[in-house]
Amino acid sequence: MDRQAAVGDVVMYHDPNGRCFSALVTEVWTPTCINVVLVSGNKDKQDEYGRQIERQTSLSHKSTMNVHGFYWRFPDEEPNPYVPPAAT
Repeated sequence: MDRQAAVGDVVMYHDPNGRCFSALVTEVWTPTCINVVLVSGNKDKQDEYGRQIERQTSLSHKSTMNVHGFYWRFPDEEPNPYVPPAAT
């Protein structure tokens, strides 16, 4: 990887289903492993402050993942393509 995220950077988080969310970096463990915070994608998660936040920890960069979800990427990077589950 040519660049590294820093605390406070905005990155794109892909949940296990491949849905994409804007996220804020809260910790950088290695150039490819970070923690983020994001606004919940569940509209029912509301409180007196508005939509609740969620944290994701130890997220790997897209370059280390061969799946369509549960990774992070920089906003200008293309997401990983969807790969359907293999039949057993």
